Amino acid sequence: MYLLENITMSEFKKYIRNTKTIVFPFGTIEEHGKHLPLNTDTFIIYEALKLAAKMKKFFLAPVVQYGVCTTTKDHPGTISISPETLRRLSSDLVTDAYKKGLRNFLLISGHGGSLHMSALKETAEELIERLENIRIAVLSPYDVLWKELSEVAETPNDSHAGELETSIMLYLAPELVKGRSPEEYPAIPKPFIVKAKTKYWPGGVWGNPQKASAEKGGKAIDLIVNKIIEIIERIEKIK
Repeated sequence: MYLLENITMSEFKKYIRNTKTIVFPFGTIEEHGKHLPLNTDTFIIYEALKLAAKMKKFFLAPVVQYGVCTTTKDHPGTISISPETLRRLSSDLVTDAYKKGLRNFLLISGHGGSLHMSALKETAEELIERLENIRIAVLSPYDVLWKELSEVAETPNDSHAGELETSIMLYLAPELVKGRSPEEYPAIPKPFIVKAKTKYWPGGVWGNPQKASAEKGGKAIDLIVNKIIEIIERIEKIK
């Protein structure tokens, strides 16, 4: 497992002969109901990537702990950054890794917020034009596996801190799951952009955590890990 923060300079020089691929994980410090920790997005994606790294050789960078949170930005505990900050940070990370000889880049986010993902995709568009022979992918597992993960959950339209995320946390770290929040869905009046979002979504849950189970979480993690490996193998075949 090539965990970037744990290897030495000499090991990096050795391992880069085996792979030119690096994954940058992105998470959040964001409310996840009253039952899941603020680092849920971060924890899930990093644990999934560590499992993938045991099966496939690639450099795994430390998680970027902060992301762009919009709908949850007013909830207690959420600490958000701006899209501009995320664009600049992700661009700097890839650019410097490129200088060190890496050529295949995956920006994988445990947080699927629209402005957050848009910032990462905008960065990738700029990088692909500026850096020669770069291959780059931007994804959230919840986007690329929407159909498959929806079949694991019983709750229709399950999302933030709901059945699926609670199930995954029960599988990976049950000691971090503190009971269950009640079923809830945001009532923000579309297509309006509103202030005081907690007025329309007080509990910060989108789905039904009551239906969560560790068994479902294991199935979801298997899907995510296998998809990550598949995408890494695809990017490494691009000429």
